Amino acid sequence: MQHQGHRKNLSLLGAITLLCLFLLSAGCSNDSESVDSSVTTSADTPVAGPGKATSAANADADVELFFNAYFDSELAYSPEHQTSLGLKTAESGQWDDRSDAGREREVQRYRDYLSTLQAFDRNALSAANQLSYDLLEFELQAELSDLAWYQHFYVVDQFNGQVTNRLSLLLNDHTVDNAQDANYYIERIRGLGALFNDTVARLRDRAEFGVLTPSFAYPDMLTDIGGLDKGTPIAEAGEPHILMQDLAAKLEKTGLSKLEQDELLAEAGSALRVEYKTGLDALLAEIERQSTLSEGSNGVWSLPNGDAFYAAQIVAHTTLDLTADEVHQRGLDDIERIHQEMRAIMAQVGFEGSLQDFFVFVRTDPSNFYPNTDAGREEFLAVARLQTEEIFAVADQYFNRLPKAGLEVRRVEPWRENSTSIAFYQSPSEDGARPGYYYANLRDMSTYQKSVATAITYHEGVPGHHFQMALAQELEGLPKFRKYSGYGAYTEGWALYSEQLAREMGFYQDPMSNFGRLHDEIWRSARLVIDTGIHAKRWTREQAIEFFRENTPLSEGDMVTEVERFFVTPGQALGYKIGMMKILELRARAQEKLGDAYDIRNFHDVVIGQGAMPMPVLEAQVDAYITRTLAR
Repeated sequence: MQHQGHRKNLSLLGAITLLCLFLLSAGCSNDSESVDSSVTTSADTPVAGPGKATSAANADADVELFFNAYFDSELAYSPEHQTSLGLKTAESGQWDDRSDAGREREVQRYRDYLSTLQAFDRNALSAANQLSYDLLEFELQAELSDLAWYQHFYVVDQFNGQVTNRLSLLLNDHTVDNAQDANYYIERIRGLGALFNDTVARLRDRAEFGVLTPSFAYPDMLTDIGGLDKGTPIAEAGEPHILMQDLAAKLEKTGLSKLEQDELLAEAGSALRVEYKTGLDALLAEIERQSTLSEGSNGVWSLPNGDAFYAAQIVAHTTLDLTADEVHQRGLDDIERIHQEMRAIMAQVGFEGSLQDFFVFVRTDPSNFYPNTDAGREEFLAVARLQTEEIFAVADQYFNRLPKAGLEVRRVEPWRENSTSIAFYQSPSEDGARPGYYYANLRDMSTYQKSVATAITYHEGVPGHHFQMALAQELEGLPKFRKYSGYGAYTEGWALYSEQLAREMGFYQDPMSNFGRLHDEIWRSARLVIDTGIHAKRWTREQAIEFFRENTPLSEGDMVTEVERFFVTPGQALGYKIGMMKILELRARAQEKLGDAYDIRNFHDVVIGQGAMPMPVLEAQVDAYITRTLAR
């Protein structure tokens, strides 16, 4: 395993060297600080730089080399992404560089990539490579736009798990098959100390700039991050630290002698007590200090140049040129439509009273909740697994292609329940050895409505994120960067569309189950109103929660979690509904224009059979599919 990892690392370094040739041929600067100086290439390396191709075939070959060199180069800069893909390299003991200096180097890289890409003659490329060109150009420009606002993003908050996600990577993705893997694991434990210290530096910089996490976030941040020092050998007694437990369990499966295992565990314990603990204490002290500086909870309008920042985030997360007012009104209109559908279900089940009365009933009816016990959690997981199997049983009627990778339903680990969302999806490893994971946060089952959980399973698992993301990784003939790209409006739009698609596939037969689907949809429609309300119309936290309470059947706990999420992730919640609306609009267009020639399986091929796309590019692809089908 160690030898295989070394070979993969050489390919990554070689990719950077190859990319350097492209950058130099385009007259760009070269950021090569992380390239091993012992790796050299011949001056006769057969790589044609942009503009040097003598035929269309050469133009395509050259740009395809560049596409893959770009991906491998960026992968070489991300040890964490390497690990998440199941790769083992010489960087497997390192963490991604999140420092501000690292961001500046990243900006220069993206500028160089973009300059090199635009030196190619797009018109000389095949249609497939023109699409890849357009997608990479969009991706690079979007990255540069986001990096221009790097000081406006919260360094740590209660939702995104910027600290706990690092431990999650060790627990879930960092495999240990031999002593070298274990040494990399220990190196990463030590490296967490430096990562924590860099987080402190960035927190202080943002505070000076005028960016502090909203006040409500600090208790959860301190609870979750403070819990990361629990267990021996940091504590004097008690259960072992979660990383010690994990490493010990993984070492047992390696075949190493007990003496070797004990020595490695002793090193891990030392790393936890010294570098890890020192860095964690500094981070907790800084978060505690900033909790006394934070003045209330405002949208990003209150940040320096906050209105422009939010406008940029709307574009970033929807991939469409929309204003806050336009998004706000779309949300209000959609809520009214869904309210009418909900009233029809009320009549169907014989409920007497107002829509708001029905919301209260749904929030409080004991039959709509799993027991808030371990047995209740297991019941939820069993139901979600059954629902997953049912979708797979009929999927071939709606899809021509399905991912080969499996899907596993998991509970979010208790130690990070306070700093993750209600549910989320994690893609499988590159080789398919690790399946995709649908994670459900089962911290408090008294807030987990049964009717809603069904739609969330379809969203996070199948036919939602798993069908799209796992399939993208497995598509042959795509440049690697397209297999792992993601656009919020596309990925979340597809997943929300999948909730409705499951209804069309024959599920949600019970009226209350269908109400749960509408519950999930109006939840996303309300996000359009509330997110823009918070960040553009200066709504307070309480105003936002009250809008949820009046217009949706969300549980009280979910309302609070959602609103607090919107405060720290401006614009992110918009992609779901905006993306779904666009996919449904494009599907209706295809159905109308194609008539009997329309086949939903072929439509789905266009939408998820080419990797992720921003909405304007997806629209162009659907229009081209319509034209091709009509021509046949």
